[in-house]
Amino acid sequence: MKDILILSASPRKNGNSDVLCHQFMKGAQAAGHHVELISLYERDTAFCRACYACFDSGHCVIRDDMEEILDKMQRADVIVIATPTYFYAMNGKLKTVIDRFLPRWQDLGGHEVYLIITGHDGRDGLKLVETELTRIFSGLGNEIKGCIWGERVWQKGEVENTRAMQEAYQAGYGV
Repeated sequence: MKDILILSASPRKNGNSDVLCHQFMKGAQAAGHHVELISLYERDTAFCRACYACFDSGHCVIRDDMEEILDKMQRADVIVIATPTYFYAMNGKLKTVIDRFLPRWQDLGGHEVYLIITGHDGRDGLKLVETELTRIFSGLGNEIKGCIWGERVWQKGEVENTRAMQEAYQAGYGV
């Protein structure tokens, strides 16, 4: 049994990224894994202030939910990162969270990582986000195990009629 942490940057409850996170979770739970899903929009995560106090202490001076999120990331065997695309990039909430990795970036490697990327573009548009997230998480020392593509979805729930639903379930089941 593996400990799986899903970080969903979907701003919409039951939005396309969120729906795929739940499909991944269903598959992983069916295979007997422990899964926790954190909706980043429900968490207090402030912007990095670039004060670099964390270089001395190893801890961020900002008191919000990031310490808890980082603790859970360190303990997880598998991390799932889900984001919609905004203008060919990850959304701002996910970028804010990633910027706050700084105090503990050296402790965030050694995980299996899955990506869930959704947007109205086809694969070419979403690929830019996949490339960026792969560089970030590989650079931290993680292994990218797969990417679930929610292509050509815009309106809430559109992803439910795509093959990405089965792909998300199978990826979770196959962890």
